[in-house]
Amino acid sequence: MEKNTLKGGEFLIKDTEGQGIFIPEQFNEEQLMMAETCSEFIDKTVIPAIPQLEKHDRQLLSDLMAQAGELGLLSVSIPEEYEGFGQNYVTSMRVTEEVSRGFSFSVAYSAHTGISTLPILYYGNEAQKKKYLPKLGSGEWVGSYCLTEPGAGSDANSGKTKAVLNSAGTHYVINGQKMWITNGGIAELFIVFAKIDDDKNLSAFIVEKGFGGITINPEEEKMGIKGSSTVQIFFNDCPVPVENMLGERNEGFKIALNILNIGRLKLAAGAVGACKGAIKETIVYAIERKQFGTSISNFPAIKHKIAEQVMRLFVTESAVYRSSQWIDDAVNADIAKGMEKGAAYLEAMRQYAIEAAMLKVYGSETLDFVVDEAVQVYGGMGYSAETLVERAYRDSRINRIFEGTNEINRMVMIGEILKRTMKGELDLIGPAMAVGGELMQIPDFGTGTETWYEQKKKYLKNFKKVFLLASGSAVKKYGEKLSEQQELLFNAADIMMQIYMAESAMLRVQKLESMRGEEAVSLYKSMLDVFFYDAADIINKAGRDAINSFAEGDEQSAMLMGVKRFTKVDPVNVVTARRAIADLAIAESKYPF
Repeated sequence: MEKNTLKGGEFLIKDTEGQGIFIPEQFNEEQLMMAETCSEFIDKTVIPAIPQLEKHDRQLLSDLMAQAGELGLLSVSIPEEYEGFGQNYVTSMRVTEEVSRGFSFSVAYSAHTGISTLPILYYGNEAQKKKYLPKLGSGEWVGSYCLTEPGAGSDANSGKTKAVLNSAGTHYVINGQKMWITNGGIAELFIVFAKIDDDKNLSAFIVEKGFGGITINPEEEKMGIKGSSTVQIFFNDCPVPVENMLGERNEGFKIALNILNIGRLKLAAGAVGACKGAIKETIVYAIERKQFGTSISNFPAIKHKIAEQVMRLFVTESAVYRSSQWIDDAVNADIAKGMEKGAAYLEAMRQYAIEAAMLKVYGSETLDFVVDEAVQVYGGMGYSAETLVERAYRDSRINRIFEGTNEINRMVMIGEILKRTMKGELDLIGPAMAVGGELMQIPDFGTGTETWYEQKKKYLKNFKKVFLLASGSAVKKYGEKLSEQQELLFNAADIMMQIYMAESAMLRVQKLESMRGEEAVSLYKSMLDVFFYDAADIINKAGRDAINSFAEGDEQSAMLMGVKRFTKVDPVNVVTARRAIADLAIAESKYPF
């Protein structure tokens, strides 16, 4: 971790250089081969099957999952000792990205390989791992994750499902109802969360379908992801051997939260893949569609849309793989110190819970934007069920709800920042006080001779000052009651996301220039000129909204002047830049970076 890996949230107060980060242009040959295998499976096998999947063909879904298992796509993260490939986190993210072009199949895949398999991998004992991981990795068994209940969604720990130890002490008997269970209709294994007696927290159990006492309702009719299996499940005196408790008693809520952290980052990788698929469909249609005697891809308004799709995806992709490598670095560092691998992964995911929440929100909202614009470019045809973009539009919407709603995740971001600051894990107090003092000083307008990177780094430092100014003053104002000011937290979260995306993309371009030369990244720089220019306005608005919600008088005036100063950026010809980005994408008929 010493090389260039920051701790979770430290990007707000520490600078870094492009050389130490991982960028997508660095995938090795093995990673590219796995991605190619996955891509071929999605294009030739999965996508043609989607219309039939959307008719709730459970057997077809089971068959596709089995085929994915045969190709090794279900066992990427499972260690070799449990008949898996034992690949690192970056590799698993690349595979997730590729699978996510497979519409609702990707939901079944992600639920199986993520929230259904990883609890056993990270919390299971040796016997549980040996018994279940090979079956899950091969596709012989499909897994599902049973947490949500009718009265327990975001407040998962309030679930009513009960587990009672029988008189012989051999089995827990589970009774309760679970809803929105992905893969529930095809699963042989369920990760079930229930409370034992009057425990405060949930416990987790590995439940086999063959244990009995399980009733599976018909498939839910949904707006999108229709090809995935989503059902209600009832547990009626379901007997579960005591040795199938996962982890320790009362540890279920912690397991659920940690697994959701992993799922959040994986969801962002999935959004990257789905965006690439939607952008390709957008461009190909725009080239083929003729109006007023020419391809609509020649119209500046269409180029604007394509360029914006590409730009938002570029920054998301950059941040996803920057964060993924940090997780691998943290894991390797802890293993080198003697920590067990599973524990090291859990600690890494705890460490980067802030980044995972950010990327879940930004990635899902980027995907929603991309597919919405895809439908708009298609026009009336985009509203037809005959097109892939119509399906992409419907399927995208759930991602802002999956793995904790985006509203919950915005609060998680800031809540984690504040919690770590109070514990002394993250020093925001000193930097925040320094920004307050800077408001009384004469601004540094620079010399006007900065290099492109020096300019962008100056912008980033100033953007971070807006976050520190607003959040530091809000903490001073509200103290522990800040969590009640949800609108203010959302403002801070939006500022933080713009900073992280801008910085990640800038570092990617910096590293890419060192690999390919200055001329090769000219268009990348133009793209980031536009992103920084737009980010400044977003940060300015969010900063002003936050400050106006709690500050008054001279304090308010001084802080607003600070926001104005810290979001000042040079003018950018966004029209020329966007047209150049779109022209490259149109020339390649796909996302070009």
